Amino acid sequence: MFAKLNHVAIVSENYAQLCKFYEAMFGMTTSSKTRPTRAVTVKDGYVGLNINPRRAGRSAGFDHFGIQVEDVETAFDRMRRWYPTVKWQQRPSNRPFAGITTHDPDGNVFDISQKDMANRKEVYVENDGQLNPRYIDHFALRTMHAVEMADFYTRVFELTPENRREGDPNFYLSDGHVTLIIMPWDITNYAGTGIITCGMDHIGFKVESVEACKEDIARIAADNPRLAPAPVGTGAEGAALAEMCRRSCPIGEHLLADCDGILIDIHEH
Repeated sequence: MFAKLNHVAIVSENYAQLCKFYEAMFGMTTSSKTRPTRAVTVKDGYVGLNINPRRAGRSAGFDHFGIQVEDVETAFDRMRRWYPTVKWQQRPSNRPFAGITTHDPDGNVFDISQKDMANRKEVYVENDGQLNPRYIDHFALRTMHAVEMADFYTRVFELTPENRREGDPNFYLSDGHVTLIIMPWDITNYAGTGIITCGMDHIGFKVESVEACKEDIARIAADNPRLAPAPVGTGAEGAALAEMCRRSCPIGEHLLADCDGILIDIHEH
């Protein structure tokens, strides 16, 4: 496989709290080298989840993802040849997960790293493929040009298209372990609720048991209300959004949000 979908990233004003949420709810673990004054990264054995402190001018939320490739120059050659509007930028050396940041033709930002890049350290070296019982197996972005973006990630990064159900407008691109779901963005889908712009949508976890996970969530929230998931589906607008999310991702069996409002779905099948 030429590419691995090896990290996702959140921007938050409550990054330390979010770290504890993902540790408590999903058994993710931090690097022994994590510094509390910087971004926190947790891992599931394959994917690193970066939780970055929010800086002035930057929006909070599910922000971007990262791809590790066998050879960055091959990816650059493909983008130069087929997607000349795409550019890339070298990142500061203190990013343990992102040597280079780039974007797809629709402006969705993601990081590229290579296995032997000096920037790779901490959980991106420690992830050994031994998965937690609960692990990230998909994440989604919404875009206005879903067909073209699916073509971009397939051609440049050799992600494998997975079978789609009849009538399903999504595209499912896999690295053999994690699936990138590309969803069409249509403003009419938001009838009855607040409009959410194009971009990163939600993170999906495979769990050993949805019911056991829900019981753990309730227990942890009772023990520490600060780790309680943010409400999803409350009020008429919340119910409309929750229903739209359920329609959008047939993989998920239960929808929730972390304590900062990032949408998550979980499934066991």
